[in-house]
Amino acid sequence: MKLINTQFILREKRYSWIDYDKGISIILVGYGHALDALGDNNIYQGHSFFFAYLGMLLYGFRMPLFFFISGVFLSGSLQRKSYPGYVKGRINNILYPLIVWGILEIVVWTAYNYHQTHSFNLNLFLSLFTNPRVIGNGHLWYLNALFAIGIVYALLKEKLKVSPVTQIFLGLGLYCVSAYLHVNDIDAGILTDYCAFYIYFAIGDTISSIVLNKENVDRFASLKIFFPLFIVFALMQYFCTHINLTVGQGSDRFVEYKRPFLYMAEAMIGCILSVNVSFQLQKYKILRFLRVIGFHSLFIYCMQFIFISAAKVLLVYGLKFTYYPVLVPLLWISGVIPPVLFYTLCLRYNMWRLFVFIKPEREIAALKGEETPSLAKAS
Repeated sequence: MKLINTQFILREKRYSWIDYDKGISIILVGYGHALDALGDNNIYQGHSFFFAYLGMLLYGFRMPLFFFISGVFLSGSLQRKSYPGYVKGRINNILYPLIVWGILEIVVWTAYNYHQTHSFNLNLFLSLFTNPRVIGNGHLWYLNALFAIGIVYALLKEKLKVSPVTQIFLGLGLYCVSAYLHVNDIDAGILTDYCAFYIYFAIGDTISSIVLNKENVDRFASLKIFFPLFIVFALMQYFCTHINLTVGQGSDRFVEYKRPFLYMAEAMIGCILSVNVSFQLQKYKILRFLRVIGFHSLFIYCMQFIFISAAKVLLVYGLKFTYYPVLVPLLWISGVIPPVLFYTLCLRYNMWRLFVFIKPEREIAALKGEETPSLAKAS
């Protein structure tokens, strides 16, 4: 029995560097979520500073990169499906799992904290659409923002014929709004995230014809770009981390919220480096497990908090295991590998509706070894 549908994923006519990029990003996100899960436990044993510092060092570009990648594919999706088809796909692939896994997370989170609250807050379900950051560790904001930004951007592009350059300026204006809200501690719920990340989606769409052009692969995979870019990236990450630790008193979001334009520079440098590394991995066809993880990145993201929390309960409260240098990697792994295995099991045993509303016929057929010649040809 296949534990992971690896052959189907690797033979798909996909842009490999995109999956590499998403794989790198979701692994870094998993590391951050593992640290967040341990934030309320007095089990650091003097080791936490190193892990927290590493988390801050790699924080700045993870989420902007996902919006950038989504923007890269917008124009191609609109050409193939038109606007109604694009909306249908976003509902199936983003909004639907947001609702399903949002409800599951609310139930799990409420049950986990019931001994403290002794209540069940129905308003949390409304928060999925208004302010997902108040649910669990708050990570569901990403799915909400990714869905809404894509729908609005595509509407402006397809129906109102707003050019990508105009969208860039709109994104900059919205970013200024988010900067004002963050700097002045004004809570606008999910609207703040819409404003903050629209610009990265717009940048992705604007340069999509360049990064998707196969003639540019060698150029983007060049080591001549990598080495100077890595130096700039390392210096920028160190500088921003230093600010977070000193002025921000240890908050990994201080630069993002209180120095927003410095954060934008940090995010863009990190995104460019990540793209360069991903093109190199594609060129040399190495570390292909990252492609597999990247293919599942959205589903991993949906389940990550639940799996990490379950691992934490088992290890910390069940087995009384609190050795931080080992505990962090174990939780980190639990937020990446088990979700992929669980997703594959759900496809095999016809529980795919936990993730999508429309049945992924080809993926399931390949997993079960029932792929017909026509399906194989289509892949």
